[in-house]
Formats: sequence, structure tokens, C-alpha cells
Amino acid sequence: MPHQTLTPDLIRDTYAAIQSATIRTPLVPATRLSLQLGIDLHLKLENLQHTNAFKSRGALAKLLTLTDGQKQAGVIACSAGNHAQGVAYHATRLGIASTIVMPEGTPFNKVKRTEDFGATVVLHGKGFDDSVQFTLDLAEKDGLTFIHPFDDPIVAAGQGSVALEMLDQDPDLDVIVVPIGGGGLISGMAMAAKDLKPAVEIIGAQAQHFDAVAAQFNNAQTHFDPEPTLAEGIAVKQPSAANIAHIKTHVDRVDTATEAQIEDAVFDLLSAEKLVAEGAPGAGLAVIKNNLDALRGKKVGLVICGGNIDSRLLSTLILRGLVRDGRITRLTFEIDDRPGQLADISRIIGEAGANVVEVIHQRMMQSVSLKQAELDVVIEARDMSHVKTIVSALRDQGFRLRTDSGV
Repeated sequence: MPHQTLTPDLIRDTYAAIQSATIRTPLVPATRLSLQLGIDLHLKLENLQHTNAFKSRGALAKLLTLTDGQKQAGVIACSAGNHAQGVAYHATRLGIASTIVMPEGTPFNKVKRTEDFGATVVLHGKGFDDSVQFTLDLAEKDGLTFIHPFDDPIVAAGQGSVALEMLDQDPDLDVIVVPIGGGGLISGMAMAAKDLKPAVEIIGAQAQHFDAVAAQFNNAQTHFDPEPTLAEGIAVKQPSAANIAHIKTHVDRVDTATEAQIEDAVFDLLSAEKLVAEGAPGAGLAVIKNNLDALRGKKVGLVICGGNIDSRLLSTLILRGLVRDGRITRLTFEIDDRPGQLADISRIIGEAGANVVEVIHQRMMQSVSLKQAELDVVIEARDMSHVKTIVSALRDQGFRLRTDSGV
């Protein structure tokens, strides 16, 4: 097959080829977030795509170009999860055997779902970049066709179909924000979007720990950090050179977000819009929140590129988000060790309209005096202002206490 180059025509032709077997995901107004942020935000829900991520578009696009001999021999891919599931799902659907190499430490739910889609999973390496050469060697050894997650114009063309749908669903979009890992999604989307609407602004979003594209785009030093990121789906150290070239040509800016900002954004999507999103779209929303002044008065589209977040991680993230919002708070009291203290505290909290979630009464493992005790009371409140009201009421009754939030 002759070498392909990513072009608007290739993106349109690829979309025509995959359209019947992919979901035209909705583009919906983010009503609550728009009110909170003061912008007109719309979300492209690729978390509702087959395998709950946009990656199935590019995977299918590549699989449809294979020869009969390549289909019979089987395919192999290297992925932290979403590309893996996309390849596994569509390969099995098309009767093609698939092997997926996943980094050690990949969330269990992604490994299981990939296996459930019919793939053979091999765990190797600490991250995507560590696993690539192993995957290429295995492909050569077993005669398998390697399907790269982003360094392939056919794959990037499949991902570019997201932009075709967005601008068809709402031609008035002024800005499209796209998370970046290896650059396949934003390369295809930026090229397709600029071809349809040259004035549309394309903004890329990366995790600060994996900012290779932002560094090259902004002619800055990369800040690669070996620390783990919530946005593991875009944790790529070495993006494709071809994609970098497309990004520099068609993308207007690339920004990064910290881990705390990404975590807050994922919680915002869940709390405000009731959407389960992984870290990558969280990076996109975080970049939007960091640029609100520049985005006011514009219609902004954000790609919710995946929803495959580990359930245990999501549970912890929700609790941490509730703590940050003041909706769950720990009050630590130093009380006289005599009857009735806990009853009085519970009564004041209840009269203030809060709920006691947990009580830990500690007499031994503490530094207070012998005739005192330390009491931890975890409460559920409406927000941080409500917590301040409760703490004030308790202190007015003579109780000595401190809170995790410093109120």
C-alpha cells in the first residue's frame, strides 16, 4: 500500500469508511459549567463512543486498510488502554486476532476490558514509550501488523472525524480544545477543523508532567517528570514528529495543566455535568479554566475524549473533591473527658443542618492531658461557608477545635 499523507481529503474519506461502525457522539451544552465559568462551553462526548473513547475511530480506520494476508496474520498494538480497547473491539468484530502490549501498572479495568474485547494482553515496560520497541520486536517475530496509536496518518485521519462531526453539529464553534498525548487526535482534528472553518481556534491541552508537545510548540524546555499522572492516557514522552509538524501548522496554542488542576476538572465534570471522564479531558477543562478571560464571549467546544477511569481511583477522587468543597470536613476537638460532650457536639451540628458521618473518640494515642480526650468528627455540610457557620457555632459554645480546611 502506498504511503499515505494526512490531508483533509484523507480525513473525509476515512470518515466515510468508518461512519457506519462508529457512534456519532453528541455535542451537548455544559449548562452548569458554563454558568460557573462564565463562558459558553459545549462538550463532545467521545466517552460515549465504542469502548468509551475516541481511539476506536482511528483503530477501525487502520484495520479497514489491511490486506487479507495482514488480517489473517493478526495485529498488535501498544497502548495504555484506550487505543488497546479500540483495536481489540474492532479487530474482534472484524474477525482479526489482536495482541495488545500494555505498560505494567495499567489500571486493572483497562486490562480486563481489553481482554473482554477478545485481545491477548501482554504487560511490559513502565509506560508507553518503554513498551514500543518490545511491541515492534514481537510484531516482527510473529508476523503481526503494528497499529500505532498516533504515529500513523490513517489513525490520525480517523481521529480527525471528531472535528468533522463537531462543526457539523455546531458550525458556530469559535474554539475547540483538544487533549494531547502523542498528537494524533489534535493533528487530525486541527487539520479537519481549519479546512472547514479557517477562523476556528484550536487549543491543545497537556499534563504538566508530560508536556513534550507544549515544549516543542512553545520552543521551551520540556518539564518531563517521572511522577505518575491522572491523565495516563496522554502520558507520552515522545510524540510523533509528523504530528508535531501538523500541530505547529494548524494549532493556535498549547497549554499545560497541573495534577491538582486536572483532578479538580475531572471532579467538576462529574459533579456539575454528571459525566465520567478520565484525566485527559480533565486536562482540557483545566486549560479552559486557566484561560477564562480569553474565552469569554466565545463558543468553546471541549473533546471529552475518554471515560475509562479506574473505579477505585474515581472513588478516591470524589471523596477528595467533596473535602475540597467543604462538603465533607473533619473537625478535631480537644474536650474534657466527661459525659455529655459528644451529645452536645452532635446536637449543635444537627441544629446547624449538617450530618455526622463518622466519630472517632481517642483517649490513648494523643498528646492532650490525661483528663481530656481528642475527638474526630467527620461531618457532611453544604459547602465551605456552611462549615464556617458550624465551626463558629461550636466555638461560641466553648468547644476547642480545628479543621482540615483551616477554618
